[in-house]
Amino acid sequence: MTVATDEIYEKYLQKAITEINALGDEVAQAGGGARVPVVGSGHPLADAFLLKYSPKPAELQEGVAFYGRAGNAILKSLQRMHVDPMAIYGTNCLKFADGDEEESRPFLLRELHIVQPKLVVVMGTDAVAFVNALGFPLAREIAETEGELQQFTPTVQALVTPDIDQCLDEQPEKTRFWNAFKLLGTWWAELPPY
Repeated sequence: MTVATDEIYEKYLQKAITEINALGDEVAQAGGGARVPVVGSGHPLADAFLLKYSPKPAELQEGVAFYGRAGNAILKSLQRMHVDPMAIYGTNCLKFADGDEEESRPFLLRELHIVQPKLVVVMGTDAVAFVNALGFPLAREIAETEGELQQFTPTVQALVTPDIDQCLDEQPEKTRFWNAFKLLGTWWAELPPY
């Protein structure tokens, strides 16, 4: 008996949705009702995984990563590069405003295991240091070299960009972010079709 590829994908997708929802519930419970959690958003089996270090006020208000200015800038950039925003997942290293790295590491590890991206876009020095301290299986240390693909694991590449939140106010910084981030468009165009 042959099972259609679409059926297999649907099973993986349903499993990922269930696991991401459970993770979101666990992050909320870790907040204990006193802290607002900020959970990741996007496709639970995304090819590209966008990662910033910490949530900003708009994200804390909505409880969703990449909500607000950074999300709008990313969305415009993805459209400019003809990258399907519905095939992207975005999250923060820290899950709360008063983010504790030790508390947040297991959550990010689980997100990476659930999503299983092909590319992790690591935004900023703090995010690079956080990822390098994760202890992700078979991971190589990510260099802070902006705008170049690096091998993170045997099956996952990494792209380092400046911190999007620090690049939104001045044109030279926006240009610096764009010059590093635009490699995502080239990478996306070269993905084999499903």
